Amino acid sequence: MNAYVLLIVSIVCEVFGSSMLKATNGFKKLLPTLGLVIGYGLAFYCLSLSLQTLSLGVAYAIWAGLGTALTALVGVLVYKEHFNRKKVWGILLIIGGVILLNMGGAHS
Repeated sequence: MNAYVLLIVSIVCEVFGSSMLKATNGFKKLLPTLGLVIGYGLAFYCLSLSLQTLSLGVAYAIWAGLGTALTALVGVLVYKEHFNRKKVWGILLIIGGVILLNMGGAHS
């Protein structure tokens, strides 16, 4: 499987796991806790597979940056958290940083 596809799957699983973290209510709810464990487990597994091809610095920057941006979006859409100008700028800067890192070359 393509390393970038694995990386995208990893990001989606990490965002799912992070979203479940809030829903666990301090690990008091079983299903969200299982979702968190499965989401993070798959995220790290797919990330490790993508690292067989991609460089660690670029892959992790993409994973963390896009994961952060998408998790913030889930917070707004699912958990009705406030979205202001500073959050928009922060997410745009994260995405810009990921693009700049990617322009430097994604292969080791």
